Amino acid sequence: MEKRLAKLTSWLDDQSIEMCFIQSKENVFYLTNFYTDPHERLMGLFLFKNNEPFFICPQMEAGQAKEAGWQQEIIGYGDHENPWDLIHKALGKRQIQSVHKMAIEKEVTSYNRIENMKKIVNVSEFVSVEDILNEHRVIKDDKEINILKQAAKLADYGVQIGINALKDGITEMEVLATIEYELKKQGIREMSFSTMVLFGENSGKPHGNPGLKTLSEGDFVLFDLGVVLDGYCSDITRTFVYKSYNEKQKQIYDTVLNAQLAAIEASKAGTRIGDLDHTARTIISKAGFGDYFPHRLGHGLGINVHEYPSMSHTNDELLKVGMVYTIEPGIYVPSIGGVRIEDDVLITQNGTETLTNFSKEFTVIK
Repeated sequence: MEKRLAKLTSWLDDQSIEMCFIQSKENVFYLTNFYTDPHERLMGLFLFKNNEPFFICPQMEAGQAKEAGWQQEIIGYGDHENPWDLIHKALGKRQIQSVHKMAIEKEVTSYNRIENMKKIVNVSEFVSVEDILNEHRVIKDDKEINILKQAAKLADYGVQIGINALKDGITEMEVLATIEYELKKQGIREMSFSTMVLFGENSGKPHGNPGLKTLSEGDFVLFDLGVVLDGYCSDITRTFVYKSYNEKQKQIYDTVLNAQLAAIEASKAGTRIGDLDHTARTIISKAGFGDYFPHRLGHGLGINVHEYPSMSHTNDELLKVGMVYTIEPGIYVPSIGGVRIEDDVLITQNGTETLTNFSKEFTVIK
């Protein structure tokens, strides 16, 4: 935590930025080790080029922030108090009334909060802190990697739970509920995103919504799920067929699998990110399914389930040791259904390590 704060403070100094306000729960967690969702209440970390930082949060969570490891000033406020008045006082103690440049998370900081900030300090220019934090967060340290590996194992387990629940006539929502219930019994409080269990033609919707569709023989069964463990996410997709299949389904599956394996094989430090997407997309297009692969190859993975970098064909950035991301090509044919195969991948000194390890062999669930 101290190293992360020091790196960001050094950046402030290099860029002549006097003050920085961090308020997203993900970046607050990254810099303070305190993970919570304050909902509509204000929570924020104030960093300075030449002053001591402070953290403001609801009073009911101030003790937890300290327990998490934040040793600097914590300002807790009650629901009857205006947190901006307390921020004003804290800035006054640091003799800060105006700054030339202030860094904020432009993507998530509301206009209302900008207006409140302007009432208490004269800011000449707001600049973005997201890019530098993305650069810092994209390279995972050993502790983060160990957590991501454990989260991936729990995602593998979630797929197995789903398979075990399949039977004639069961609904997508019944299987989904079983998966999440069993994972909660393992201590998982939060899923990385809304779990997807899709049967038959529903699997042909890349971001389909599970419902009361019942399982029938010959259906594709698509599971897309992940867990949040100690603040870090996992994300896995596996697709199966139920009881029987046709050759078209097998062709679609084999094409997706070949594309996914090729993209993993191409994943090495120094490789252009866009080339991975191109590798997978070329295989799918040559098989005649190019029009049915509508999304990017994957996304960065860490505190957010979707984070920097975007694994799209337009990304010219290079892979670096310590990056963790997903590789998840798919083919979605409306009249048949869809196949997506997704793994969490870590770039290592020796190439890659796949963190999710559930079998990708074409499998008919009996």
